[in-house]
Formats: sequence, structure tokens, C-alpha cells
Amino acid sequence: MTVPRERTDPLRRLSQALEHSDASTRLRAALAAGTTPDPRWVDKLVERSAIEPEFHVRDMLTWALTRHSPSLAVPKLVEEVRSDRAQARSQALHTLSKIGDRRAWPVITRAVLTDADREVARSAWRAAVVLVPAGEERALAAVLATQLGRGGRQTQLSLGQALVALGEVIVPILHAATADPDPAVREHAIATERLLRDPDAGFEFAIEEAKRIVALGTTAGKG
Repeated sequence: MTVPRERTDPLRRLSQALEHSDASTRLRAALAAGTTPDPRWVDKLVERSAIEPEFHVRDMLTWALTRHSPSLAVPKLVEEVRSDRAQARSQALHTLSKIGDRRAWPVITRAVLTDADREVARSAWRAAVVLVPAGEERALAAVLATQLGRGGRQTQLSLGQALVALGEVIVPILHAATADPDPAVREHAIATERLLRDPDAGFEFAIEEAKRIVALGTTAGKG
């Protein structure tokens, strides 16, 4: 008896499992794809990452991709960063940050770092500080600083953490931003500077302190 092709084709089985209506089935499929890496899985894992609705499954898809050769995964993910679909861009950037292969750096453009979609931008910021080549930190910080004051607390925290990860090169850039006419930018710059100086203080404390400083009209360097 001839066994139907769909029962013997591992790629087809993986594809069907990743498209299953049950999230647990999709999660197990992604786990299996990472446990036993196979070059044939890469395209499907990237494709599914762009549309997968469940966070935990997306996280497992990212893990599975990190288990594959960067020479296969990175070019596919770079293509996804240029997608019209926001989730595809965001997830690809997130996965690139986990792989950490600096060959992906050229895709981290100003347009990506300032993407109108906040989740894409946040993923881009995290990827950028992982992938930035030595000597490019100051230029990256200058672009990131254009996003100061953007969004709500979580978005601002993501940007603050990215800037702090770049180290002392951000100090003059933040100092300049404390004179910005927009109070939200000034508050964010002061809070990030505080976070750099005292990481244990936490961003919530830093932003509340920054609000008081701005309200009083004092500078980041005064008490």
C-alpha cells in the first residue's frame, strides 16, 4: 500500500501543525522545529512568525529560528523587516536581536528606527543596540534621541533602556534634549539620564522625578 505523501513529508506536517487552530499544537510544532533544526523549516517558521496571533507561540518560533544557521535565517528575516505587515517587521527584528548576527545591521535604518508602528519601533530599538557595530553607537544614539517623548510609559521605557545600553555616548545627546521645547522630550531625556546614572532606581521613579524637575523649570544637573 502506498503511504499518502502528506503523511511522509516532514515539511508538510510541520506546516499543517503550525497552521492548526489549537495554539498548543502550534507551540509544540515550533518547539519540535527548534529541537531538531532542519534547513527546510526556516521559510515556514519565518512565514508563520508574521501572522501568529499568540505571544507564546511567536516566542517559540523565534527560539526555533535561533537554533538554525544564521546564514539561512538572517537573510529571510532581513526580507521580513521590509514587509508591509507590521507584525512581520516587529517579529523579524525581535528575532534578529536574539540571533545577534551583525550582518543584519544594514537593515536597521532610520526609517525602521522611527517606524510609525510602536511595536516595530520598540523591536528595532532593541535590535539596534545588539547589532550596532563598534564606532557607530553615537550615530545610533542620535537617531534614537529623535524618538524621545514618544508614546506611553512602556514605549518610553523601551527607548530609555536602549539608550542606556549604548553607555556614556548618550550623555551629551540627552543633555541637549533637556533643552527641547517639548516637555515630554525633556522629561524622557532627564529620566533616561537618571536611569544611566542609577539603574537600580527604576524608570518609574526616574520619570516621576523628571516630571518634577521639568515642572519646576530646573535642569537635569540640579537637585
